[in-house]
Amino acid sequence: MDQLDFNRRQFMATMGAAAATTALGSRAMASEALKFWAPGIARVGNQDWSDMESQAGISIANIAKSARADEAIQKMVVGDGNALYDAMTDNGGGMEDALASQNAIVELEPSRIPNWGNLLASYQEGGTSFDTIRYEGKLVAIPYISNADSLAFNHDVVGEELNTWEALFDEQFRGRAAMQNDYGPTLTNTAVYLKQSGKQDIENPSDMTEAEVKGVCQFLIDLKKKGHFRTFWDGFQNGVDLLASEEVLVSSCWEPIQIVASRKNGADIRYGTMKEGHQSWNNVIMLTRGGQERGMEDAFYALANLYLDPWFGSRTLAGLGFTPQMTGVNDYIEANPADFDDDTKSTLVERLARKEARMANTGNAWQNVFPTNIRAYQDWWAQVQAA
Repeated sequence: MDQLDFNRRQFMATMGAAAATTALGSRAMASEALKFWAPGIARVGNQDWSDMESQAGISIANIAKSARADEAIQKMVVGDGNALYDAMTDNGGGMEDALASQNAIVELEPSRIPNWGNLLASYQEGGTSFDTIRYEGKLVAIPYISNADSLAFNHDVVGEELNTWEALFDEQFRGRAAMQNDYGPTLTNTAVYLKQSGKQDIENPSDMTEAEVKGVCQFLIDLKKKGHFRTFWDGFQNGVDLLASEEVLVSSCWEPIQIVASRKNGADIRYGTMKEGHQSWNNVIMLTRGGQERGMEDAFYALANLYLDPWFGSRTLAGLGFTPQMTGVNDYIEANPADFDDDTKSTLVERLARKEARMANTGNAWQNVFPTNIRAYQDWWAQVQAA
């Protein structure tokens, strides 16, 4: 399997004993707004979700979501999440398995999604993303964005294309390099580099043994003690400011950080394709058990259908640069010149091609928010932070 099975033992250890949720209320009228627990990245168009509502033909009551994966699962499994939300997004890396295993979300019917045929081939049987929307072979989630996290670099200063993680750790950028202050993506991308470059023996960068975690963290600790990293960035704005100010020249980061940083001061800040591979991930939407019991299925499927429409895909690509989850995006952009001028079209075609190249790299490691040895990840990451 390309996405690791959810580690139930670890989940129960993290969450504590699961308690049965209270039976939920009566079925809602079909015209009621879909109570959608989701972050802003799930929206394109107007901030009040009116463009999304218009395109989907439903009313959406958005509840902003910022909880960590473990907090979100706790709210859905032992808290009041199913009473509050009809639909929700994940935090990546196995949440759909966790929620489905505890009956917090329900199985989906692709026949109720007219745009299901648009879904990328990677989600079909045998595809690299097949298991990321299924639990025990059953469809439980619909993807709306994905990406492969990479390296942003200031081309104006660096003067060349960077296509290897080696650049991030090269002494020429000592004091001008940054990584995310999060053990998940930082340890995974470092492990991908160390594995593919032959510098350390790592079987699976997505789910390392305790010894492998130690080796990766020791590598980072040694660099940190030498003053290699300017900082480990926290949050979107911090990541943007570091690049836009030229305080750092190379940074592992989310692609939206690179896009916004390049817009901020006009610098040629690029997002590379690393030859070793990347941490890849997707975000999905799910129908809660409570949403099904309240009769909100039609509204959910209307929203799911929109997320597989090139209307959404082209706009999430143009906005924060997330990867569309459907085919036909380039054709849609070409067919709608009023929405995309020639410069924008050229940028989007190039951006999508680079994304496809990154996602196709066989060295990629899938995001895993519940690694088997999560305690080792946490303990060793604390040592990286303290170094």
